[in-house]
Amino acid sequence: MATAVAAVLLAGCAPGTGTDGPGSSAPETPAPVPAETAQTPSPTPPSVAERAAARIASMTVRQKAEAVVMGYAAGTDPGVLSGYVEEGPAGVILMGDNIPADAASLAELTSAIARTTDPPPLVAIDQEGGVVSRLSWDDLPSALDLKGADPAAIEQAFSARGDLLAEAGVTVNFGVVADVPRGDGSFIFSRAFGTEPENVADAVAAAVRGERGRVRTTLKHFPGHGAAEGDSHHVIPQTDISYDAWRARDGAPFAAGIDAGAELVMMGHLRFTAVDDRPASLSPEWYRILREELGFDGVAVTDDLGMLMSSGDPAYGDPADNAVAALAAGADLVLMVAGSDPSTAGDMIDGIVEAAGEGALPADRLDAAVERVLALRLE
Repeated sequence: MATAVAAVLLAGCAPGTGTDGPGSSAPETPAPVPAETAQTPSPTPPSVAERAAARIASMTVRQKAEAVVMGYAAGTDPGVLSGYVEEGPAGVILMGDNIPADAASLAELTSAIARTTDPPPLVAIDQEGGVVSRLSWDDLPSALDLKGADPAAIEQAFSARGDLLAEAGVTVNFGVVADVPRGDGSFIFSRAFGTEPENVADAVAAAVRGERGRVRTTLKHFPGHGAAEGDSHHVIPQTDISYDAWRARDGAPFAAGIDAGAELVMMGHLRFTAVDDRPASLSPEWYRILREELGFDGVAVTDDLGMLMSSGDPAYGDPADNAVAALAAGADLVLMVAGSDPSTAGDMIDGIVEAAGEGALPADRLDAAVERVLALRLE
């Protein structure tokens, strides 16, 4: 009996049969579970402005000059127009002779232009509707039809117009007139939303909201044709009203359009002598007012610089000089149509490069202009 008990005790102590041994039937201690790995946040994508700034760092002066010029070439040949952009200005405006018979053909044309550069060039148009209309198939109400209309109706009309332009591949519309004519005798009356600044301001804001997200909207013609009457295609209209009077009346629709999100403002060739003897398109003070007083941080584009030449003033007889003067004053994009030929944009680019090299156009001013235009193209 004692021998049997001893055998049992010895068996209980034998290797491989204890509670800690490999032969134990007790559950094994589970392996430690590693602590949860901390999630690494995804890097924040660079902003459009940061992407634009990064591109500028590797651009030559000539490439910068090309980026701030918008020109015009005749016809509807996709090869001609895409070649024009590829060899010079990084933006093109489509005039009446550039528009094919239907929307599908226009989309083919703009698609060819878009493939020429990275990011795609700006493709602009004057599509106000009514008196100023490039698209024959746009039968939507114009400002003339919408005078006194409810803002909702104006927003609807410009939303539909923005859709037409987007479908056709147009990226910028020079199409929202923010001028406040003094009466129906004004040359701009048929293109404006009315003669009372409050009504015009509400209409302009509605038009901007309508085009928003469809096509980039341009307010024109800053500081306003209403005070400075006369057709700036042929003369440089002039007024001596005070800044305060301008701000209360003519400035109101521009402020409303900027607050509504307009991406561009077109600078008119208009003299407000109480502010500056120079046309607003060439006036550092008017660009300062636009930026600092109205808070605009988008692209300031000149009205057609060819109109300055058409005024007959010999001071504005050279398109390259006009382009340099506008950029130095504060413009981001210089537009040239009237009196131009396929070589004009190249001459302007040459003039900008020369002015930048000589210091007549400061490097930081050119870079600021390029950054705004590139950001618009990258959006």
